[in-house]
Amino acid sequence: MTMTDPIADMLTRLRNAVMVKHDYVTIPSSKVKLAIAKVLKEEGFIRDYESFEEGPGRFMKVQLNYTENKESLLTGLKRVSRPGLRVYVQKREIPRVFNGLGIAILSTPKGIMAGQQAWRAHMGGEVLCYVW
Repeated sequence: MTMTDPIADMLTRLRNAVMVKHDYVTIPSSKVKLAIAKVLKEEGFIRDYESFEEGPGRFMKVQLNYTENKESLLTGLKRVSRPGLRVYVQKREIPRVFNGLGIAILSTPKGIMAGQQAWRAHMGGEVLCYVW
């Protein structure tokens, strides 16, 4: 079976794992997904991630981050740019998610980074998703 939007699949797996309060989730790995996981870890939405090979494919294990009350720090994920409709922004158009409580993840010429980091680097790019 072919997957037309692997990033949306990653976000859906994370969303489903948070809803049932799993400690971790296993996701098929790629360079883009690893870069998104790196941004999520830097921003504190996930605890950690690691990449491993199993059989013919590469996977990554994402450890989810919860508070003491078992409430997830990752409350929402929304895919913005998709294969049928790409969304690009310039530096001055980078969106603020929930008035700064969330982040926008962008694919820029310097790699995948959070919206604030792209804004500080004076560059725009493709808006991959919103996380809050």
